[in-house]
Amino acid sequence: MVHETPPRGSRQRKNTEHPYPADLAAFVAARWADVLEVSDSLAPVSYNAPVDSLSELSVLEEVLSTCYQASLLQEEDQPVIFRLALSSPEVFPTEGGPPDGLQRLEFSEARPFDVQELRRLSPATDYPRSIVGVSNDEEHGLRIWGLVHSGPRWLRDRQGGRVTSPPLPPMAVVHVTGPGRLEVRKGSEIVAKLENGALSDASMDVFDSEWLPAGFATARAELMELHSAARQRALEQDGERWALLDPDLARRIGVQMFKRLISTVQNFGRGGTVIFVPPEHTREFSGACYVALKYRITDGEPRRRFRTLIVEIMNRLAQVHGPTNARTPPRMVGWREYQETSDEKIAGLEEGILEVAHLVAALATTDGAVVMTKRYELLGFGGEISGKLDGVKTVARALDVEGRLLKEEPAEIVGTRHRSAYRLCKELPDVLAVVVSKDGNVRFVRRQGDGVAYWDQA
Repeated sequence: MVHETPPRGSRQRKNTEHPYPADLAAFVAARWADVLEVSDSLAPVSYNAPVDSLSELSVLEEVLSTCYQASLLQEEDQPVIFRLALSSPEVFPTEGGPPDGLQRLEFSEARPFDVQELRRLSPATDYPRSIVGVSNDEEHGLRIWGLVHSGPRWLRDRQGGRVTSPPLPPMAVVHVTGPGRLEVRKGSEIVAKLENGALSDASMDVFDSEWLPAGFATARAELMELHSAARQRALEQDGERWALLDPDLARRIGVQMFKRLISTVQNFGRGGTVIFVPPEHTREFSGACYVALKYRITDGEPRRRFRTLIVEIMNRLAQVHGPTNARTPPRMVGWREYQETSDEKIAGLEEGILEVAHLVAALATTDGAVVMTKRYELLGFGGEISGKLDGVKTVARALDVEGRLLKEEPAEIVGTRHRSAYRLCKELPDVLAVVVSKDGNVRFVRRQGDGVAYWDQA
């Protein structure tokens, strides 16, 4: 939910003004106790000391205010972005490190906690890999005691991948992601963020919605049918008995593939559009009625590589965990087994998915859209959405993952890439357009009722 006004307990503002760090601090304090620590499916990290709950409000205000001012600066023409943990160094272990743990790098002398020090440290604190450690000393106040090296695995849940890192302890962690953009987490769980002058108590994750997986339900059913056929052949031809698969596994692997694709487009830094169409509309997209494809891919196995890799992962996982003797009944395996497997063939298949994601992302950087079916078949790229489609004057910005809360806004405030996606989705109710801006913002667009709605993905 997005809040345009400050939370109860903060100083009152006119409706035309925007929230600032003091409002964010009060917003966090009001919600801190309600955010539960969520355990990762992998083994948790062992910490050396108890972790304090949220520090007193005045301390948090000072931390957020300093981070906010630092976010407005640049260091050698680069934006100042970083993560910051408000905790004593003793919390973190002295041994170990990435990829499975955290590496504590404590300075011999603590540094002052101020805007310029954060600016100077930002190049060394690579956002995906390191965290600035800050503690509140009774004698000296807030001080930077060192760095915590985490590695980039924590991003896997956002960028796609089966192996993730254990969660951080439930301490206040501040993410500074751009000018005036702050996010406060309780360990790994989001509490609140300040972005575009508005406070929000949750990140928008479209993958948590019901409507997105529902749109790919038919494709997932086909994946399970392909897997069932392979299971039957293995039994009849080789006498192999495979494990049973959790019906949700296909969805979760598909989500990781989807995230890999989006994050790879983001990493290219050029933006792009990927359009997903129902398989039954493949023939319609072979012409130029809706999208004129400059580069069309010939029908055949190569354009279905994404789907093939997903099915092969499902097959291999079921094969690896099959019963070892005829008396043992097949057991159910799913996402946990997929995450924890050390099977080399599965690792190779996952690398194959990454390579296809890179390929499609590269195609998306050309002038025009990539068009895929919801079976993950690549129809072509360099697509130009027809200018003959009816224009869209207004769109609805979704304020929650299901689109129950909407805010109308003019369509003209965005560029051509977004407006073209609006026109197409208005015309075809089952089409999904994913638009990635040059600055990395991700927008999901679809028909909603008689109009068009979009979701800005966190």
